[in-house]
Amino acid sequence: MVSFAVTTPIIIGIITDHLEIGLALCFGAIWCSPSDVSGRLKHKQVGILYASLLVVIVSFIGGYLKNLGFFLFPILGLLTFSISFISVYGFRASLISFSGLLALVLSFAHTTQTLTNLEHALLIGLGGIWYLCLSTLWFYINPKAQTEEAIIKTILQTADFIDTRKQIIGDKLNRGRLQSSLINLQSELAEQHVTLREILLLSRRSSGKSNYKNRRLMVFSQLVEILETANANPVNYDKMDEFFETHPKIKTKFQNLISELSLQLRTIAKNLKHTHKFSSNKLLSKAFNGLQNEILRFKNESSFKDYERYLMLQNFLDYQKKQFEKLKKIKWLLGNPELSSEDYQDNNKLKRFIEIRDYNPKLIIRNFSFRSTIFKHALRLSVAVMFGYAIGLLFDFQNPYWIILTIIIIMRPSYGLTKTRSKDRMIGTLIGAVLATGLVFVINNPYIFGAFGIISLVVAFSMVQKNYKASATFITLSIILIYAILEPNIFKVIQFRVLDTLIGAIISYSTMRWLWPAWSITEISENIKNSLEANTAFFKSIRNFYQNKGPVPTSLKVNRKEAYLQMSNLSSAFQRMAQEPESKQNHLDDIYELVVINHSCLTSLASLSTYVQNNQTSKASEDFISISERIIENLDQTYTMLKAINFKDSEINKPIFKLEAYEFPKNLITSDSILQTNNERTHKEAHLVWEQLYWLNSLSEKMLKLTSKFSH
Repeated sequence: MVSFAVTTPIIIGIITDHLEIGLALCFGAIWCSPSDVSGRLKHKQVGILYASLLVVIVSFIGGYLKNLGFFLFPILGLLTFSISFISVYGFRASLISFSGLLALVLSFAHTTQTLTNLEHALLIGLGGIWYLCLSTLWFYINPKAQTEEAIIKTILQTADFIDTRKQIIGDKLNRGRLQSSLINLQSELAEQHVTLREILLLSRRSSGKSNYKNRRLMVFSQLVEILETANANPVNYDKMDEFFETHPKIKTKFQNLISELSLQLRTIAKNLKHTHKFSSNKLLSKAFNGLQNEILRFKNESSFKDYERYLMLQNFLDYQKKQFEKLKKIKWLLGNPELSSEDYQDNNKLKRFIEIRDYNPKLIIRNFSFRSTIFKHALRLSVAVMFGYAIGLLFDFQNPYWIILTIIIIMRPSYGLTKTRSKDRMIGTLIGAVLATGLVFVINNPYIFGAFGIISLVVAFSMVQKNYKASATFITLSIILIYAILEPNIFKVIQFRVLDTLIGAIISYSTMRWLWPAWSITEISENIKNSLEANTAFFKSIRNFYQNKGPVPTSLKVNRKEAYLQMSNLSSAFQRMAQEPESKQNHLDDIYELVVINHSCLTSLASLSTYVQNNQTSKASEDFISISERIIENLDQTYTMLKAINFKDSEINKPIFKLEAYEFPKNLITSDSILQTNNERTHKEAHLVWEQLYWLNSLSEKMLKLTSKFSH
């Protein structure tokens, strides 16, 4: 759609001999297109409208900047800061901000011939409205496209997560690397869940009860449950490793079963609208029966002391059976069954899963300080833009605005992303320049240059999110080929294009490194604290449900969502920190351990949550209550310590904090021994609950000891 929106005005402009009007409309469409991201239609429309309004104002002001002499620089800096500061209102606002910054930079490139400055600015705004109309029309032509795309992406990411979990089983050598990969995948899935949740829930509220939306909402619900169950692990890895070393055949059968679950998810994603192409359930049924027989054989051939291992295997197999049930339900839902009124979910409950964005003007005031990452980024960007343009004028570069265009595109609030984009931008520009040079030697036709230039621009836009280096290559190729139509000395264009990009990348990296840097170390304790708080709330919900029974409360699911979301934020914060200079990575190993412990807690909580929601459970014992209180006490104490910690300044204390002695009970479900009943279901429950509480208690103690090293 972006390609059509961009090329149509140019083609019409050429045909009607009004190319300048066509280019203005084209630029308006390009600059407003970043705001067209997944989400509710109303949000997309408002975002594009605001972007259109912003680019009109900025283009109008920018048209006079070149004539201001010395006053150009303070006004340029003020405009850059103001536009960039809009990002405090969230992701979509940051895209609107980016549109405004692009309009500001490229207003330097506009040399009017037939249009006044006001006419040019208004036409740019009209180009934005043209794009808005196309986007809205496309939505009504294919209203399901966005939902289907988001669901397919979620299914594929869930399959990736399951594949990684499969690899962790019995793989001690690579477990650390796989664990890091798992945390990153979970972070990506949590972000994708936020997007899909907004698409499904907000559009559902505006469109009423729709069978299609409800079916997709129920599919999404099953995908969330699949993620939680995939996270679940009936025991710690040490016990599984010990067993699988002596029984590799059972390990292989488990891995094959999980692989088939993942493969069937991928098949569903590939054939979302063609249910007859879904894999047969018989394949999984056969795999389950084979594994079940193998586990029973182990039970019959083993001594009584191996009964606990049998329970471990049965619980692990039960988790995979739950996955199979959810997979079958997804297939059924995608077959477009008619839903009864009981299948529709209460909108008031669904509202609790949506995070409402705060657009209060006071947010600007609250972020107007050096404590705000966005404030420092906006200030840093404005200085870099002024300095870059000054360099371009001082050395009389052909197009000095190319320098600040590079700065605008490269610079991001985080150091790691800015560094990566600087490198990719330079490499992509060099590759694009080499390809353009080769084409110039072979071709000498302006129409072919124009055609290749437009094609390259379309490819660049399609790859900007997937492969920034390739996108930079095609952007460079496009710009050089388009300029080749106007500039006879094409090699001079290539030379300045490369030089401007290199200077812009160096300025971006340098200012990010030394000018009001925002290091993650200053915020990481807040992310750890938030994740710990969310895990604690999730555990309390599980404990209350296990004690009180009854219908699964919405609060448990909301707390689960928040726990995964905060874990995602913590993972992202640590990734940013790991990409920063070593001198800014204080206590990296300890912080990473806290990240892993939080993730392990969430995994254990997922195990408990999945079990208690999907199985009939016994009455909670006094031991269960006392151990739960002990774990919560440890987590709360850790949270209190974290509130006073700043890892940037903290030093490790000695001696290390010592916990008071605690004797962990041997039995949780009843006061009698587990062997006094022949009820295998009770045995499995006792084993799983005891294992998870034992693991959670050890994790809470470990986190408490680790955190105490930094408390004063």
